[in-house]
Amino acid sequence: QVQLVESGGGLVQAGGSLRLSCAASGVTFSSGSMGWFRQAPGKGRELVAAISPLGVSRYYADSVKGRFTISRDNAKNTLYLQMNSLKPEDTAVYYCARSNQPIVVYSSKEYDYWGQGTQVTVSS
Repeated sequence: QVQLVESGGGLVQAGGSLRLSCAASGVTFSSGSMGWFRQAPGKGRELVAAISPLGVSRYYADSVKGRFTISRDNAKNTLYLQMNSLKPEDTAVYYCARSNQPIVVYSSKEYDYWGQGTQVTVSS
């Protein structure tokens, strides 16, 4: 059974930093691409960042480019999202997701497994 468990969310002031982690089990972690999505109240789920199986290719949404960094440690079966210079508009539930595709994918429909989400709240 595949499980993705996010951690590291919380409340932070604008300009602060958080590091999200996503621990995977029940799957060959290094064989698929991974992504971080977020969903703010009343809005759809959006892809924030994605990374290919070996970390060679990475994607960032324009809204987070230069502030967020996605990375993975295949030896630890863990995905990370380092979030710096946080803004109130970054407030959302953040989800990690795994795709069986060997390349970076952008549509939520391409992701096969999802975590339960972790809340990130940025106060102004």
